[in-house]
Amino acid sequence: MSYGKYSKWDRESHDLPELIDLTEKVKAEIGVEFGMIVEIFKAKGRYLDFRIDHPPFKDRNGNIEPSFEGSYQIRNNPYSFFLGDTIWEPVEDKRGQWTMTVFMDGVELASKTIILI
Repeated sequence: MSYGKYSKWDRESHDLPELIDLTEKVKAEIGVEFGMIVEIFKAKGRYLDFRIDHPPFKDRNGNIEPSFEGSYQIRNNPYSFFLGDTIWEPVEDKRGQWTMTVFMDGVELASKTIILI
C-alpha cells in the first residue's frame, strides 16, 4: 500500500503509523521510522513470515546481527500491517539498504528496499 518514512509507531497499538513521505530513500536520523504497509486479503488465520535484511551492524556482544525474521498470524480479513524499523545509535552502521520481505507458505508476497542515507 505504501512505503517510506512514517510517523512514530506504537507497537502495542492496533493503529498503523501514518505515511510522512512516500520514498525509497530516508535520511538516517535517530528515531526515524521507515518501512512499508502491506494489505493482505483472504488469509484470516494463516501465518505471514517476514524478513528484514539490513546493513551489517554488530549486536551488544560484537557479533554481526543477522536478518530480522519472524511470523505473524493474520487476525482479520482484509489485514493491513506495518513492517519496518526505527533508527537507533550508532547511526553510521545503519546506513545502506534495508529490504523488507513478506512471505506466505514460502511464496514472496511483497518486498521493498529502503535506503538509509
